Amino acid sequence: MTIEDIQTLCAQFAGVTEDIKLGSHLCFNVGGKSFLFTSPDSVPVSASFKVLAEDFEEIICKEGFSPQEYVARYKWVHIDDISRLTRQEWEFYLKQSYRLIADKLPAKVRKVIGH
Repeated sequence: MTIEDIQTLCAQFAGVTEDIKLGSHLCFNVGGKSFLFTSPDSVPVSASFKVLAEDFEEIICKEGFSPQEYVARYKWVHIDDISRLTRQEWEFYLKQSYRLIADKLPAKVRKVIGH
């Protein structure tokens, strides 16, 4: 997977925007809230995303995964190399992270973005 592949996957979700945050992190947002942070300038490219609370411990035990500093308490994980996951795994985790964030948006915002 490349950062371009991830951009293509994220673009399929309703109301997704991209911006640069924290200096050089390409972030994917819904309703103004981030559901994916990437570091496209790092080698290898890394990323962080939100997971289900019940899956958090299992995921951070996998090779290349760790709790995301500062936001792990909200069940965000960091992957040190985006190529560790297959396209199917990325589709699953991106959709899950998107939904976890979008589902908590105010009803008015969800209606505007079509979620």
